[in-house]
Amino acid sequence: MNNDTKIILGIFAGLAAGAALGLLLAPERKKKQLNGHEVSRAKRAHQSEDHTKAQLQHLENIKDRLMNTFNEDFNDHVEHV
Repeated sequence: MNNDTKIILGIFAGLAAGAALGLLLAPERKKKQLNGHEVSRAKRAHQSEDHTKAQLQHLENIKDRLMNTFNEDFNDHVEHV
């Protein structure tokens, strides 16, 4: 792999790791009854969490496609050598 490939993979890996750590280290939800404003904030938080999970899955798919492409290119180069 060339340096550009390593940089791109490093960026994606860093983004995925940072998002995963953010989700893992986020404070747990309180189980008490929420009133009007708290319900609205809780709904937005759930939507944001769902959106973040979708983005992480999308990044994982991109990473997998990039890895497959680079592996195929690498194998092609190895066969020619």
